[in-house]
Amino acid sequence: MMELKSFNLSLFVQYDYFCPMEFYTHCLKNGMRIIHKQVPNVVAHAGIMIDVGSRDESDAEEGLSHFIEHCLFKGTKNRKAFHVLSRLEDVGGELNAYTTKEDTYIYASFIKDYYERSIELFFDILFCSTYPEKELLKEKDVIVDEINSYKDSPSEQIFDDFEGLIFNGDALGRNVLGTEESLEGLTRENMQSFVDRYFQPENMVFSSVGDMEPAKLFKLVEKYFEHIPSKGKENKRSKVNLYTPQHKIEALSQFQTHCMIGNRAYGAKDEKRKTLVLLNNLLGGPGLSSRLNMGIREKYGFAYSVESNYHYYSDTGLFSIYFGTDEKYLDRVGKLVEKELFKLMDKPLGIRQLDKAKRQIIGQIAIAQENHAQLMTTMAKSYHTYGKVDSLEAVYDKIWQISSAEIQNVANEIFCPDDLSTLIFKKR
Repeated sequence: MMELKSFNLSLFVQYDYFCPMEFYTHCLKNGMRIIHKQVPNVVAHAGIMIDVGSRDESDAEEGLSHFIEHCLFKGTKNRKAFHVLSRLEDVGGELNAYTTKEDTYIYASFIKDYYERSIELFFDILFCSTYPEKELLKEKDVIVDEINSYKDSPSEQIFDDFEGLIFNGDALGRNVLGTEESLEGLTRENMQSFVDRYFQPENMVFSSVGDMEPAKLFKLVEKYFEHIPSKGKENKRSKVNLYTPQHKIEALSQFQTHCMIGNRAYGAKDEKRKTLVLLNNLLGGPGLSSRLNMGIREKYGFAYSVESNYHYYSDTGLFSIYFGTDEKYLDRVGKLVEKELFKLMDKPLGIRQLDKAKRQIIGQIAIAQENHAQLMTTMAKSYHTYGKVDSLEAVYDKIWQISSAEIQNVANEIFCPDDLSTLIFKKR
């Protein structure tokens, strides 16, 4: 189902250094930004978001950002790989990282007493990693296994392949993992060049949720990161290519038939984005009472899994519907999906329907914010994108302001049959 982080929990209003409000922000002299939420918990969560992902790779660098993320833990000028991994684990903490199309995250969860230990480790990993040749060869094999594991799961593979269809010919459409062939050509020199270009303080946001006084936290980050020189090179991305709807059927060895339907959608700064978030949640979001789930699974039992998703990037987005079904039900499920889309296009929501949809997503946002590890990464992304933080009350107010007419207009733009692409995995 739709990831809770897609709700964009923090739409951000800027606060001053010592503001007694919910979120605290600070910017180092070299351009690195910090955002912190103080909570009275024993466990803290902190991480660094770097504004670079697979979208920023050249054709010859496909899969490089994800490869680098894996190799950040393979040794530094100060520590061997074992000591990198055990630095937080020895005190019960957890260290991890992941890569998306536009971002790289390194983050940790730990007892609040170990803030400085975690911050120093982040610095060591990001700016002192040595990328040993022996470790790079091993990690390539690990990533090839990761790629093959996706191929063994068509219900996961179809999401990546569909994005490739929607953004055909653009770096945004490539798989974050790269390919076995592209990985083979990546070298230590490629990695170091990429890191030198993008791992700059002005492209980074340090985010934290934990029981630490803001002033103390800012001083700790300054201690380890402020001496890193700024190169004054923020990441500027090229425009995504033009969209042409496409329809594709592939034959795979599998039991189920898998189908994706969708369209390009709004980017992060488009005012219509919040309306589509609400519309998506109503249509096929995480709730079992979504229209697609009720109209297809619950009413007819034609599909075990049916959902809709909306993911936005800095300048564009993707709306999609997924379902897995028996091949004999493929056409019937397709028509039922079409029926639900036309309902939203043809007739505005009634007052009660709209009220229910808003209350549902507000409740989901409130619950999602209780996940402090997830909140920490969401804060970083939103602070980077919008430069401000909204209170929950402000977020709720934006939701209550969405009208039925706005929902209907967005439905007609995104669900227009002539603009929809389809990808089907059929049984061979």
